[in-house]
Amino acid sequence: MMTSLQEQKNNRAIATWLLIGVGMIAIQVLLGGITRLTESGLSITEWKPITGALPPLNDAAWQTEFDKYRGTDQFKYVHAYFSLSDFKFIFFWEWFHRLWARLMGLVFLTGFVYFLARRRFNKKLILPMSILFLLGGVQGAIGWIMVQSGLVPEKYFVGHVELATHFIAALVLLGYTWWFALRLLPSFQPKLIQPSLQKFLRGMLVVLILQLVYGAFMAGMKAAVTAPTWPSINGQFFPASMLEQNPWFHNLWNNPLAIQFIHRGVAYLFALLVGVFYIRSAAQTAHPVVAIGRKILVGLVFLQIMLGIFTLLYATHPAVFVWLGVVHQFTAMLLVLTLTSLLFVIRGKENILKAATA
Repeated sequence: MMTSLQEQKNNRAIATWLLIGVGMIAIQVLLGGITRLTESGLSITEWKPITGALPPLNDAAWQTEFDKYRGTDQFKYVHAYFSLSDFKFIFFWEWFHRLWARLMGLVFLTGFVYFLARRRFNKKLILPMSILFLLGGVQGAIGWIMVQSGLVPEKYFVGHVELATHFIAALVLLGYTWWFALRLLPSFQPKLIQPSLQKFLRGMLVVLILQLVYGAFMAGMKAAVTAPTWPSINGQFFPASMLEQNPWFHNLWNNPLAIQFIHRGVAYLFALLVGVFYIRSAAQTAHPVVAIGRKILVGLVFLQIMLGIFTLLYATHPAVFVWLGVVHQFTAMLLVLTLTSLLFVIRGKENILKAATA
């Protein structure tokens, strides 16, 4: 009994640490969104893991950083009018984004060392912890590759494919950390065995990932500005120019109008799937997580669509667009966490034994 009580206490402590990590990852994703939408991502042209934690501390240091940025094509062709004051604004967001990543890594590392030294981890936690650190390291590497993609000649912004990869990797890290925390929370341990409902949720997750990829493409390609209208796309529902590139399939990731068309279409599809899930799960409301989660999912998808519409309509109003875009991104993260929670408690027949020991 003492061992069981001690294990429960350890699990609560580890879960709290992981939930702090989930919150920090969410903030980091939001900071990344602000950094992208304010065109701040290329303001720091070097990666200095230790000394880069401090911003320039005097006028000479600021001028040195500004001179480095002035060597980029983004400055030459997009921000040539920038003063040092303008540069400090975009520098802040990129610096804070990187600083928060350092703090996040420190929180995870400190917690890991503490729980390891106090022997709070059981053997089942070692592999998930190792995967967690691997995902964190991969995310950092992808982030720097993304920045480098915009520091080459004739590039004014980071590559939209690299941006999407960075974004999806961050959401994988977020979802995995959340899943890991749910394993340690008693309220999520009772499982609902519904194989068909689980398969349907998995399909919804695939559609959501596709939607998030195209959301990142929208941001990376500035696709909202090309058609800041709704419900039509510049007066058309099937813009002819969305297939103008050759070969045709290049339009799927290189044509802003095609990207916006797909992003909208997948959003409508996902909303339809959420509605179907809500109806199909009506008989499963005895499970508290399902009862709450299905309602949250419907509310979030409605909010997300409304935010998407207003983000489009205000795409040519930078001050409003940035904050609408950030809230739109935050709601996407809530959708990921809600869907992950439902997938955690709704299991298939083949997972009965795993569900009992998860």
